[in-house]
Parts: sequence; structure tokens; C-alpha cells
Amino acid sequence: MTSRSIWIAIISSVLSFVAGFMFANTLNRSELGAKQAGTEATKSGQNTSGPSELSLTNDEIQKKIAEADASPANFAFQKNLGMSLYRYAALKQDANILPDALRIMERALAIEPADRDLQIGIGNAYFDKGYFNKENDSLVKAREFYGKALATKPADADVRTDLALTYFLHEPPDLKTAVAEFEKSLTSNPRQERALQYLTQTLIKQNETAKAAATLEKLKQLNPSNTSINELSSLLANLSQGSLK
Repeated sequence: MTSRSIWIAIISSVLSFVAGFMFANTLNRSELGAKQAGTEATKSGQNTSGPSELSLTNDEIQKKIAEADASPANFAFQKNLGMSLYRYAALKQDANILPDALRIMERALAIEPADRDLQIGIGNAYFDKGYFNKENDSLVKAREFYGKALATKPADADVRTDLALTYFLHEPPDLKTAVAEFEKSLTSNPRQERALQYLTQTLIKQNETAKAAATLEKLKQLNPSNTSINELSSLLANLSQGSLK
């Protein structure tokens, strides 16, 4: 089997697709901090390494999509291909693949509405679409599907943090709701690194100096190597100096 054939087989099965891509259960919200407040933001502990040098052609992708469209009642195929396409789009940071991935995943979810993997995957795909294309409507759709997933597992700190990020990234941002959701995430899991990182950033945006300092200290204790610490420290110092003037 050629390497190309191997990758065609891989993309048809989510279980055999490369694990740890950005935006799986916990997505690497690509450089959110760098774009939002100068911080370099990657998901805590997320491994984004993978065979990114290997690519599928558009014809190969369209062939698999056509197979899914020809068998709309085949739940396993719809789910596996839809989620694999999503992961591939995330790996390649190719937002053009997201509409087909979403369409196929939503078709699968219509067959099995309680499938939590799909609820999260669709939420993540809408999040990415909203982030890459700066679409508030897609961020709102992401909330809808994260909400479905949280309804059955409200203590899922990873999904709760992603939900909070939809409020953080909305234009204009809903910082109050973002803070509330980040805090819920940390109640469920005090070691949720992204929640600490973005809660600190959100509190800085709200000029909540003391609270931001406290969460930043927790972040430093949790992971002294977190790449956002220096930038957050600088932002907090500037905020503190401004408040003294």
C-alpha cells in the first residue's frame, strides 16, 4: 500500500487518525493570546506534532465526501469521516474544509443526537470557523453544541473552558460571562491551565488587578513554563502602574 493509500484509509477512521491534533477534545486555540493580547496561547499539554508534511489532495478529500453523501444513513461512516475531516482541517489550519466536516458531523448527530463526541466535535468546528473567519454567529453555534455536551457532563472542565472562550472571543467580548465560565471550569478542575491563563487575561481586561494577580500566581505554580506568563505579568504590571497614577 502506498503512503497516499495509507492516508486515505486513515482519514476514513477517526480512531486511527493521528491523535492530539489541535481542537480535538481540547483544542489548541491557535495563538489566541498572541492575537488577542500579545500572549502566546496554546492548549496546556496539547501535542500538536504529527505528520503535517503529508497532505491529501482536494480530489481525494472530495471522493471521501462523496462516499459519505452516497450513504447518509451510515452513522459510523458519517461520524468517523466528519471528525477526521475536522481534525485534518485543524492540523492544516484550513478553514475551507470545515463546512463539509460540519455538514457530515451534523448529519451523523441527527442520527444519534446524544453522541457526545459529535457534540464536542461540532462545537469545536464552529469555534474554529468563528475564530478563523471572525464570525460571531459561528461562536454562538459553538456554544449551542458545547451546551449539549455539558448538559450530560457539566463538570467537563475542558469543554467548559472552550465555552468560556467563545465569550472571550466574541466581538464585543462578554467578559463577565467568560469569567463566570472560566471559574466554573476551575471549580471542576483547579489544574485546568487554559482556564487559569485566560481567566487571568480576562481579569486584566476588566482592570481587576488583585484577582488577576491571584490567578496568575496560581498559573505560575501550576506550570512555571507556561509561555503566556511573561506577557501576562507585563500586562498586569502596566495595569498596576496605571492604577497608581
